[in-house]
Amino acid sequence: MAFDDPVERHGAPRNVLGGRLTACSFDPMTGFYRDGCCNTGPEDTGLHLVCAVMTEDFLAFSRKRGNDLSTPRPEYDFNGLKPGDRWCLCALRWVEALQAGVAPPLVLEATNEATLLLIPLEILKRHAWSADER
Repeated sequence: MAFDDPVERHGAPRNVLGGRLTACSFDPMTGFYRDGCCNTGPEDTGLHLVCAVMTEDFLAFSRKRGNDLSTPRPEYDFNGLKPGDRWCLCALRWVEALQAGVAPPLVLEATNEATLLLIPLEILKRHAWSADER
């Protein structure tokens, strides 16, 4: 599925709440473009759109699905993720985790508006991360 470039449409990438897309994480550095944001473009076939706060359950789920996000991979300058880290996930992987009951909470201000083409805002809001969860 191809998406219009949010920069061309709005002058700056937008989040699912309609505001400017904020950074997801610089430590660890995330995003398809490794710019700290859940930006997307034609090269991003995995649609790394949602900014998720990692949980033990989600990391175990992802590992079982063949995408081990917790093991360090120094050859890719990747230290591995741990619970509490923020990471730009593929939107459809998040949906799979939702269906399995292990979807990590989302930082809506850092979740790309293109997500709304795949997941309704009401569902995203039910899984929003809050500062109280720290």
